Amino acid sequence: MKPDIPSIDQLQELGLPAPVSYAPQTWGWWLLLGLLLIALLAGAARRLWQWRRDRYRREALQRLEQLQASSETLAALRELPELLKRVALSMPPRLQAPWRRPVLAAPSAAPLGGAAWQAFLRQHSRQPLPDDFSRQLAQLAYAPDAVLMQLPVEQRRQLFDTCRHWVEQHHVAA
Repeated sequence: MKPDIPSIDQLQELGLPAPVSYAPQTWGWWLLLGLLLIALLAGAARRLWQWRRDRYRREALQRLEQLQASSETLAALRELPELLKRVALSMPPRLQAPWRRPVLAAPSAAPLGGAAWQAFLRQHSRQPLPDDFSRQLAQLAYAPDAVLMQLPVEQRRQLFDTCRHWVEQHHVAA
């Protein structure tokens, strides 16, 4: 063997580098991490607040599904206007930031009927409602049983669909 050619026996292992910490090394990164955590907690708290605020909406949609499953019965048709009124009464009140000037509270939906009830439903709807929607609801509530039994299936389905869209999408100013 030639003396100036290195052999494999002469190789030495290299030492490992010093461990590097994954923790941020400056205070700015800690501040950014803290702000990110605060933003995530605030977002989660807001989502929880919205979920709890919309409990009445979920319960109403569940009841509406039950009513639509039994839409052939008069009781289901009679309960539809009552359900919409209960949803309107359960809507949370409008919250106002303390630094803004006070806003007059929205009138309660309890005494509303006819054109005022139609205006309330339209005001809180995100999609157009039929012009005679409040009249149809009044008919469901007060018409004789024979009149309700003569309602076409398509009109019943349309009433349930309109009510579902209003409950799902009505606007709550909060």
